[in-house]
Amino acid sequence: MTALSLSAPAPTPAPAPAANTARRPAAGFDIGPVARTAVSLACFTMTFVMVLALGKAALGMVPNLHHYAKLPIIIHVATVIPTVPLGGYLLLAAKGTPRHKLLGKVWLVLMLVTATSAIFIQSSGSFSWIHLFVPLTFHAAWKVVATARKGDIAAHKRHLVTTYLTALMLPGVAAFLIPGRLMNVMLFG
Repeated sequence: MTALSLSAPAPTPAPAPAANTARRPAAGFDIGPVARTAVSLACFTMTFVMVLALGKAALGMVPNLHHYAKLPIIIHVATVIPTVPLGGYLLLAAKGTPRHKLLGKVWLVLMLVTATSAIFIQSSGSFSWIHLFVPLTFHAAWKVVATARKGDIAAHKRHLVTTYLTALMLPGVAAFLIPGRLMNVMLFG
């Protein structure tokens, strides 16, 4: 006679975990809420004021711009204008992506060309206090690249936020507030 087996049936194998199809956020860092707010306000305000000033000039609402038609000024303005929104985008968007790295290099080149062209812009034949931002920009560019290459992302972030808010925004505000400067003339006539 055969004995009936009362054992439990063989366990079925557990299903394999489903492949995670959700996109993971880009590697890298994000800036804190205070820096994010400062960058956002600076970027959007400066971009708006630049578009307003350029729009007035383009519509012919600003007379006597011909004496600003000097090559260093043209290069300076043409390279500084895109650095404001591009820099804001880079600081606020996902970090570490190939797009971030490429646009970061473009932004850095634009900043260096802007700083270099400023050397050749002199009212009354000499340097002014605003030229202090030229070596600051060169030093900041070196620190930004050096910290990124070392993988020191915290220092890279700190240098970029500082560079954006000081070497770009402070001279930008001065350009609009100091009478006789091109952006002041274009905005206020």
